[in-house]
Amino acid sequence: MKGEAVVTGGAGFIGRHLVRRLLQEGYDVYVIDSFHTGSWKNREEGAYYFPGNAGDVVQVMKRLGIQPSVIFHLGIPSSSPMYRDNRENIALAVRDFVKIMEYCMGVDAKLVLASTSSIYNGNPVPWREDMQILPTDFYTEVRYFMERLADVYNQLYGIEVVACRLFSVYGPFEEHKGRYANLVSQFIWSMMKNEPPLIFGDGTQSRDFIFVEDVVEGFIRAAEYKANRFEVFNLGYGKSYSLNQLVEMINEVLGKNIKPKYVENPIKNYVMHTLADMTKSREILGFRPKVSLEEGIERCVEHYSKKFSS
Repeated sequence: MKGEAVVTGGAGFIGRHLVRRLLQEGYDVYVIDSFHTGSWKNREEGAYYFPGNAGDVVQVMKRLGIQPSVIFHLGIPSSSPMYRDNRENIALAVRDFVKIMEYCMGVDAKLVLASTSSIYNGNPVPWREDMQILPTDFYTEVRYFMERLADVYNQLYGIEVVACRLFSVYGPFEEHKGRYANLVSQFIWSMMKNEPPLIFGDGTQSRDFIFVEDVVEGFIRAAEYKANRFEVFNLGYGKSYSLNQLVEMINEVLGKNIKPKYVENPIKNYVMHTLADMTKSREILGFRPKVSLEEGIERCVEHYSKKFSS
């Protein structure tokens, strides 16, 4: 047994895959989840689940008498609309993060933070970890503030924190996210029902899509990476596809010829293109994503075909 690991948001889409992998690696896994976009159906046998906000990890672990060696913090409101719809999420996310950092300081636990590539918005692609971060969005400001706080905690108290800036993560078990799911999943769901996928603009905007299992591999490598300072790593595939290309690829897998529905883009500060510079993650973490978008779409279609037909 490798020790105890905590996953906040572990009943969510990415969290479920991470919990499964940690169990396979030999960890005892404890999950704290509010089930906002997660589900009890996402539980993995062998892990321990506790309902609550991410900051409740302090009370739960103290009650159990457990001092984890690593905490994966994924239990954070995870999309721009969540913050635009309810700006109190800003305070909630920061409050929980401070509680977790204080707890890590007390038990000498390492923290792996799920940050976002969206914080690069306004910069030219490809996006590197050393780029200037511009204020564009509540969601991105919260994640960047967490990163800056983590850096200060490291400098003052030596807490080891690695932030992983996730690009467009997709894969199986995303159905509980609904309208917050990745575009790959949303397009597949629509096209499986012979409905046109909805695209804002003309579809030339592009995304760096990364399969969820590759992201989990990045998290594991981040947890194993020994660093005395705060570090940030991109977790992307390193290649972008336009939304028009995405529709074509899904059509190819489904054997269909469904045309998207184009509508005027109503979103201010919309991110037109994302692309990860993977140099740092590759050279320091040895991280190389393995699942191409073509293979990832095939695996998603296989999963959701079984899911929706059952």
